[in-house]
Formats: sequence, C-alpha cells, structure tokens
Amino acid sequence: MDKSISANGETTADGSIRGYDSLHQLLSSNLKPELYQEVSRLLLGSNCGRSLEQIVLPDSAKALSSKHDFDLQAVSFSADEEQMRKPRVVRVGLVQNSIALPTTAPFSDQKRGIFEKLKPIIHAAGVAGVNILCLQEAWTMPFAFCTREKKWCEFAEPIDGESTKFLQELAKKYNMVIVSPILERDMDHGEVLWNTAVIIGNNGKIIGKHRKNHIPRVGDFNESTYYMEGDTGHPVFETVFGKIAVNICYGRHHPLNWLAFGLNGAEIVFNPSATVGELSEPMWPIEARNAAIANSYFVGSINRVGTEVFPNAFTSGDGKPQHNDFGHFYGSSYFSAPDASCTPSLSRCRDGLMISDMDLNLCRQYKDKWGFRMTARYEVYADLLDKYIKPEFKPQVVSDPMLHKNSS
Repeated sequence: MDKSISANGETTADGSIRGYDSLHQLLSSNLKPELYQEVSRLLLGSNCGRSLEQIVLPDSAKALSSKHDFDLQAVSFSADEEQMRKPRVVRVGLVQNSIALPTTAPFSDQKRGIFEKLKPIIHAAGVAGVNILCLQEAWTMPFAFCTREKKWCEFAEPIDGESTKFLQELAKKYNMVIVSPILERDMDHGEVLWNTAVIIGNNGKIIGKHRKNHIPRVGDFNESTYYMEGDTGHPVFETVFGKIAVNICYGRHHPLNWLAFGLNGAEIVFNPSATVGELSEPMWPIEARNAAIANSYFVGSINRVGTEVFPNAFTSGDGKPQHNDFGHFYGSSYFSAPDASCTPSLSRCRDGLMISDMDLNLCRQYKDKWGFRMTARYEVYADLLDKYIKPEFKPQVVSDPMLHKNSS
C-alpha cells in the first residue's frame, strides 16, 4: 500500500513520510498560517524578502501534462531592480523521468520508448517558452551501471549520435538550448566510453561537451566498470541566454568541483543525476542549495524516477545479498538560487517538468552582498593543495604536548 499525500512525496504503509516536500505539505496542513510562513521561510528560503511566485503557464503546456501524466511546476525567482542594468530573466527547465519499457525489452525499443516518452515533456517546455532545458543523467537508457554487465555499452553513442539529432530538431523548433547527458562513445580515441553532457544550442548546433569529473565507488554505483574520470576540466558554455555549466551527478559531493565552475563564470549550473533514496536522499535538498549560496549562481538539480529491475542479479562487494534493482530513484528535481531560496521539488515518483524564471542579475547582487570572492583566500588554499598532492606532505596538526607526556 502506497498512499500519496502530495504530488511531491508519499507515505508508506506504516504511515511514515518520504520526501522533503511531503514534510512541507504536512506542515502546511497542520500549522497556523503565520507559523507555517516562518517554517516555509526556513525550509525554502525567501527570494528578495518574499516567497517565490508561481508562474502561469499556457493551457497547452498544462494539457500535455494532464494527457501524459507528468508533474508540471513553475516558479519564479526575482532580483532587486537596478539602475544601470536591465533585468536578465531566463526561463529554465528540468526534466525527470522513468524508463519507458522493462530492461528485458530489446535495447532499440527501450531507447525509442524513452524518446517517445520525453517528446510531450519537451514539447510542454517549448510551448511554455523555456530557454534552457536540461535532461537527467544518461537519459537515453536504464541506469544499468550497477550490473557491471558490458552488454549495456550498446547504448553508448557518439556526440553527434541518435539522441543529439533527436534533440537538435526540438532545439531549433523552440529556440531552446538543451543539455543532453548521455553515455558517450569516443569514436576518435579507441571507442572508449565517457559519461558526457552534450550542449545543444538554440539554433540546433552542438556548442560543446563536458565529461563527468568524479566517478563514484560506493554501493551499487559500479560506474568505473564502464568509464573513468572526465578530461574536459570545468567548462562554462556561453549561450545566448546566459553562461551555463554541468556538474554531473557525483560531482555534487565535491565542493571544489562546484567552485571551479563558479570561478569560470557560470551563472547556472545543472546537476543531472541518478541517485537512490537509501543512499543519498537526506543529502539531496542540501548540497546543491549550499553550492548555489557559496558560488553565487543558480543550480538545477535533476534526478531520475522509478525502480529499474534488471534480469540478472548482482552484488557490489558490500556484504548485501544479490539483488536485481538499484533501489528507488526518487526524482525530487528542484532549483536553488544564490540567495538561499529554492523551489519546491518535483514528484518523488512521477515524471516531471520543473520550470523557473530566474533573473541572472541576482548572481552579481549576491556576490556584492556577501563578498565571497573578495574574502576567499585562494592563494592559501592553492598553497595547501600544492603541498597536499606531493608524497612528502604532512598535515598541519599542532598537538597538545600533554597528549604525549605519559607515553614518553
């Protein structure tokens, strides 16, 4: 029994709450309005001193959401009015989805099924006027890297492969930049695989690519069986709508990874992910929001949805019995802003499209307000890191002499 209490979360058969927004929904129905407003301010923050505003979307977008049963939310971030700069408002979208067919179906059918599933969601983004759209990590396939079976490598494709061609047409049709995270096969370098995000411009041309910097070795995340750490650095892609970057999945656990995109001038950083509830859900509402605050940019966090069951059982050297699924991918995609405000998240169990208007002037305004760049001690950090990577490094630890007095 799985009783839903909101579009964003659920309760289990024993009545326990799952999902950050389920807690938010529960509080809103049980607290006095003035107390709820204060709790909401602490949970979701405030944008320029007020709650985030809902965006009214066209009926055509809402009709697609209703017909194809995907969660659709739209919220606006504002910035303070400036005298010397006009507002720089961009409409950004995040897509989360489950796979379309069982993992036992023919691979070509699985891939085409996902394409067909995403078409109406991308169309909804297009008719809603989204300027930049980001899909989830490895969106063209099940997240089969837990299995360590090499047959799943068949889903890999070159940068200009089938999925890119599919999205190029939609990018041109809707004048929309699309970030497409795929399993890449590098045809120029031995056909090796990479976990890669392809950036497609609003004219349908490929702007560039970024490869995943950090590869997990935890739980069932056996990804290094398929690909290793990326070699593209921390690129920021200057589009007609703003400067964007992609911090793929596990990179969100590395603060210096977030920092590097900020140092290169990113205004929006996307974090397309595939992560499961047992492992990371308590961290999910925190890490991206903290990155947005610390680096004075917007963050779009995307996670896939559903439980993907594989035909052959597998283990991961963690002492757990063999099993056929990774766990539940809990969706909950959301946006965070430099001023510590964030949107409610999408559903924990449904496909979804999150849309946000964001005034990019907020990035500089919060750089000016907090002065993180000015007060940072990069030369001190660089000196420590330079020493740390050398074999003769010794930690700078000053011990109390009394600790060792009795042992001498």
